[in-house]
Amino acid sequence: MVSRETLLATYFKESQEKALRYGQILETWGIERGLIGPRERERIWDRHIANCLPLNTLIPKGVSLIDIGSGAGLPGIVLALARPDLKITLLEPLERRVNFLTEVVQELALPIEIHRGKAEIEKGTFDIVTGRAVAPLPKFFQIAWHLVKPGGALLAMKGASAEEEIGALKASKPSMEFNKLAKIELHNLTLGELELSRIVELRKAG
Repeated sequence: MVSRETLLATYFKESQEKALRYGQILETWGIERGLIGPRERERIWDRHIANCLPLNTLIPKGVSLIDIGSGAGLPGIVLALARPDLKITLLEPLERRVNFLTEVVQELALPIEIHRGKAEIEKGTFDIVTGRAVAPLPKFFQIAWHLVKPGGALLAMKGASAEEEIGALKASKPSMEFNKLAKIELHNLTLGELELSRIVELRKAG
């Protein structure tokens, strides 16, 4: 287990105070409002915040990013704190979660846009589309692929079922948009002393 202090010093060098405050918010407001389970209080840093950090290695500098179903701000707010070069939008359909995200972004003074809505009807395109436990990969592809710019990528954070979900996506070919899928790659990432993170990259043809 990596300590909170190590995470702050290593991955949030320019925003340690804000990152520390975000962790405190998740431990309090996040649990009180039902965005984080009460049993997760002791694992906010090693299980939730640390879990988002390996995404950094797959995201180029200065790009636009939308986090689908952002919930408590994972991974969107974590990325904003660790990567101030990114232009980040959080997308969340539930009003109470949008209200939470709005309060957090204001509290931390982060330059983040927050949209309330579903991925299926969201407009615009982004270099990177992310999601943590949003939906099985075929469904995630179906609802979010139109948001990926040509040459951009959808980065889906997954668990042990990642390979199985990739197989399901290949078998389903959910739409003609599948033909624009230039690359499918499973990244098994271990960043420093952090636990293994599985991220499926779906790269759109340029």
